[in-house]
This record gives sequence, structure tokens and C-alpha cells, in this order.
Amino acid sequence: MKIAFYSALPFEQKWFDLFTGHHQITYIPLPLTIQTAELATDHGAVCAFVNDDLSRPVLQTLKDKGVLVIGMRSVGLDNVDQDVAEELGITLLQVPGNSPYSVAEQAVALLLGMMRHLPEAIRRVQTGNFSIDGLVGNDLHGKVVGIIGTGRIGKVVARIMQGFGCKIVAYDINHNSALTESGVKYILLSELLQQADIISIHCSLTPLTDYLINAQSLTALKPTTMLINTARGRIVDTEAVLNALDAGKLAGYAADVYEGERAYFHYDFSGKTVSDELLNRLRNHPNVLITAHQGFLTEESLEQTARNLLNQFTFYENQQAVFITKASMC
Repeated sequence: MKIAFYSALPFEQKWFDLFTGHHQITYIPLPLTIQTAELATDHGAVCAFVNDDLSRPVLQTLKDKGVLVIGMRSVGLDNVDQDVAEELGITLLQVPGNSPYSVAEQAVALLLGMMRHLPEAIRRVQTGNFSIDGLVGNDLHGKVVGIIGTGRIGKVVARIMQGFGCKIVAYDINHNSALTESGVKYILLSELLQQADIISIHCSLTPLTDYLINAQSLTALKPTTMLINTARGRIVDTEAVLNALDAGKLAGYAADVYEGERAYFHYDFSGKTVSDELLNRLRNHPNVLITAHQGFLTEESLEQTARNLLNQFTFYENQQAVFITKASMC
């Protein structure tokens, strides 16, 4: 099968090359858009990433080019118009079973970096300033950690934070019995917002979670609360968070995602103008620690993504071959 691989990054290619097998991959460094969809001509499949555009016009163009299957090498599907894909008969492949540890550990790393002022401490040492005044942090031990979403990633975060001696409260429609048995207490979202010293978001972006954290919900937080988001940018109203930080109603915000990230994240803008003022406020705010959607970026996660996704392409291809064979026998 010929696969047009959009938003191709060098660190991914070595793993996909390792598990390519009989497939033919065309690496395209450009993101998938209505303009670049033309590059999928003569390909039966597309491999897309989190910043690629899979709206109706793009999907229709891909279908017209003969694309029948799209493999997503990201867990979330919020950039895919799934109803249109189904309408056009395009099969979506996904890799939700990859290592949850990469994103979970990124969330904890961001939290620790923010709580112990590591970016500022590192900057000081690099400039020869070895003073520690103004770098007073807090212990994690004994803190109440609220986890929104206890799927595969949220569950790992809960386990890690229990190891720090934290009390865990959680909000999810589906309760994980193993977590409950370990001491995690499921409560209402309104209660979690009021009780938690640290809130870590690990739910999917859906119409119900779009701007789940907003100006109104932020008023329920303690002014000492730390907010962590490694899920999806639009779960958090960025402007509302910045306003809460400026007003002293939120202590800190650490994120690996941003609601307007598609135009910037994974691209080099050093020496260029970043015209997104909201992003500029985020990256320059003293109480914000932000990374450019790199939570997935571990060797283990990349290997699993490449192997599992290419196996799914092979399975799809084999199933189509069986269908055609059966049809010809009728």
C-alpha cells in the first residue's frame, strides 16, 4: 500500500522505516491542508498527525484522489470530521493503545518544573546568578491532586502522584474500580475544582469538554491552585487562565498544548514574528510553563506508534483482499 505520510518529522521516520514491510511511504514534511492534499495523488492511504486538517473539503479531495484509509498517529481525533469520513467511506485507523507513560510523565515533569521554579533557576545559573531568593517552592507530599479524566493516561498520573504521597480525587463519567480500590476518590467536577491543590487534565476534547476550564469554573479554584493541561488546548480557555493568573486567582499553569497551536507547534519560529498575542502572553508569563506538544515524544512511544499503525494498515489491506476474493466467488 502507498501511504502519503503528512507532517513528517525526522525522528518519526526511522521507526516507520523499520516497520515499513511491503508498504511504500512518501514522507511529506508539510501539514495536510486543502492545498497539500494534492500530494496524495496515486496513494491509497494517508498517515496524518495532530495538526493536520481533516475537514470535509480535505477529506473529499483525498477521496477523489483515491484515498480509502487514513491512519492517525495521534490519540485525539478532534481534527478529523469523523461523520464526513464515514459518509465518504474512508476508514479511520487509530493508535490509542500506545504507551500512556510518555504523556503522563510529561505532565508530572511540567508540574515539578513549575512548582520548583526550574526554568528560572536554570536561567539564573546560566547567567552566573547563583542566588536562590525568590525560588521558594512547595512540597508535593500531602497535596490534593484532582485528575479530570482517568483513562489510560490519567490512571498513570494518579499512580505517579500517589507515589509522591498525594491524595487523589478524580472526575470521570466512568469510574475505574482499580483506582478506587487504591484510594482514589471520585467526586463531582465542582467539588474537585474547589478541593484540589493541583488539577491535571487528561480527558478527550468533545463538545462537552470544549472550554471545560473557563472564566466561571476558574472562580471555584483556590488562588494557590496549579493547573496542568497535557490533553487538548481547547479544553482550557487560555485567555481566562491568563486573566486568572494576572488577578492572583490561579498560582500557575503548565501545558503541553495550546488552543491555537496548529499554526506554530512543531515549527521553528526562532528569528520570526509570532503574531498570536495570546500565545505570546502564555510563553512570556512568569507563572506559565509551556512546551510545544511533545508529551508523546519518547522512543518507546514512537516505536509503538510506528509498529501498531503499520500493522493496522496491513490488517486493513488484508481484510480488503479477503472481501474482494469473496465478492469474486459470488
